[in-house]
Amino acid sequence: MIRITRVPLPRPTLTSMTGFTKDIAAATVPKQRARALWKHTTVRKKVHPVLRGALSTMAPGLERCMYCGDNQGTDIDHFEPVRANPLRTFDWTNHLLACSLCNSHLKRDQFPTAPDGSPMLVDPSSEDPAVHLHLSLAAGEYLPLTDRGEATRDVFDLNRSILVRGRRRAYRIIPLLLERWREAMQKGDLEDAADWAGIIWEQPTADVAQAMFHQAVTPGAEDVFADDPDILVLLHDPATRAALLRGN
Repeated sequence: MIRITRVPLPRPTLTSMTGFTKDIAAATVPKQRARALWKHTTVRKKVHPVLRGALSTMAPGLERCMYCGDNQGTDIDHFEPVRANPLRTFDWTNHLLACSLCNSHLKRDQFPTAPDGSPMLVDPSSEDPAVHLHLSLAAGEYLPLTDRGEATRDVFDLNRSILVRGRRRAYRIIPLLLERWREAMQKGDLEDAADWAGIIWEQPTADVAQAMFHQAVTPGAEDVFADDPDILVLLHDPATRAALLRGN
């Protein structure tokens, strides 16, 4: 899971969503009205495509799920479920792109909260998940740094075997891609370098690349990358970071 930057929605769409929220607030049974509006044909034809398009732009890799980062994002997920807060059904800051596995089979309507009522799940569009979850690159597993990180890992089953396997493979592949990027840069072939940069960030499990760059400048980096000190030098290089981390 990596930090997501939210993009603005077109003004007409926001205006429509505000109207729907007022409709829900005035309803006798807000939750029932919210569900009906969200499934309404007009909303599905005119609002959902705009939301999905914006979320796809924001998503890591090639429209990857904002939770697991591996599968294609297919669903518009309500971070805070409709059952928990129907007034956020049409709140743009409450929408994330998720795969059907994370959304419909794992998270469903789960929304654990702390004693003070604050969310226990991490919203990658409003905060940096790295504060709550540490990716062990060699093991391919997420280690919780906070109670919220633990809840997020457990709800989305972020250490399921297929994800761990994918991250471990990505950890071996990314150094090879970085070397190809460096070779292209040394040759002055900026177009080829851009292609390799795209390959790095557009593959599944882009969280591995993000974690590599992050951990390269933290204490203990020499131990993390002990098997490949040359890659550590490249990851630490300011020019490399400026070129590859822009927008990520």
